[in-house]
Amino acid sequence: MHDDSTNSMDNKGSEKQANVIIVRYGELALKSPGVRNWYEKILMKNIAAMLDSRGVPYSLMRREWGRIFIETTDPRAAGAAADVFGVVSTSSALITGSDLESAAGTCALIGTDLIQEGESFAIRARRSGNHSFSSADVGRTCGDAVWNALEKAGKNPRVDLSSPDKEIFVEMRQNMAYVYLETVKGVGGLPLGTQGNMVVLMSGGLDSPVAAWLMMKRGVMITPIYCNNSPYAENAAKERAFDCIRQLQAWAPGHQFTTYEIPHGPNLRSFIEICDRKNTCLLCKRMMYREAYEIMKKEGASGIITGSSLGQVASQTAANMHAEIYQLAIPIYHPLIAFDKSEIADIARRIGTYDISTRSAGGCTAVPERPEVKANYDLIVLEEKKLEVETMVIEALKTAKVLKL
Repeated sequence: MHDDSTNSMDNKGSEKQANVIIVRYGELALKSPGVRNWYEKILMKNIAAMLDSRGVPYSLMRREWGRIFIETTDPRAAGAAADVFGVVSTSSALITGSDLESAAGTCALIGTDLIQEGESFAIRARRSGNHSFSSADVGRTCGDAVWNALEKAGKNPRVDLSSPDKEIFVEMRQNMAYVYLETVKGVGGLPLGTQGNMVVLMSGGLDSPVAAWLMMKRGVMITPIYCNNSPYAENAAKERAFDCIRQLQAWAPGHQFTTYEIPHGPNLRSFIEICDRKNTCLLCKRMMYREAYEIMKKEGASGIITGSSLGQVASQTAANMHAEIYQLAIPIYHPLIAFDKSEIADIARRIGTYDISTRSAGGCTAVPERPEVKANYDLIVLEEKKLEVETMVIEALKTAKVLKL
């Protein structure tokens, strides 16, 4: 998440303190008017929840075509809004009049403190709405004002439009103009809650939290499921998984996760005692899918998310992944399917789950010494005939816990 401790606008005087956050979004603008309106309202609600969760005060939030504006002087606001799914970028800005004189005066005021002796500068201007002047006119007028102010201050100004030392951005809109110095990159995607709900199999390792976050980025609300492998796994594994869920919850203020904990150890014991030992992991995954599917139906969700990445471990070879879903009519999503481990780790660091997921938690002792890596697609179906699969699912769900972490 973003470090929100500093403001992008020089604050040597109250008249230059940023007083609005410009919020930009991308894909939303491509939707039909009705859908766009709905998405924008959800985005604003999510932004408000993020600001509230971080204790960032604001006096007003409003939307205009293509933008959301948050009136606040809190330096943390731009970073907080940038961490909301659906936001492409944010900027801390000063509001000024939508005429050339007002914008130029504000630029000159900022430029005098911003640009030091010997530094070059550029004005980056854009315009929307109906005006009697062009974007080029804005750039020239504001540039002249900054130049004159710097000359008056004895700073020997230089203009460099290619690679300036300092840039001042001016966005002219119909009724107001906005002057800012930098842009904070947002997470992008779609507003959380616009694409329904899915359950996610959460192990607490590197992969599953990242997979969940990527689907959240696409607007999906998640219901985490932790399959507790005790006594084949340590309690530290459970704590690690729950801490990952808590970290993901920080990305979804205003949306309380419902987390399920399912006792999975008894089923593992049956696989070990009754079936071919090399097939334990495949049987385990199919059972998890069945259990998750029942919770998916209960929650009115539309899919199951996993952290599977092709070829990463023995159970995730192409042949095994086919066997895992053979004859299971279950919608399963693998957002990490083509990701390298280093790519997954990079995202985990960005979203705050890396340090949690890399904590020592022991391994699953139910994993066979030589697991099946190239299963025939119908192999596990034959193995399951040795078991009372439906009864195993029912018994596991009877003792499942529903948690609000």
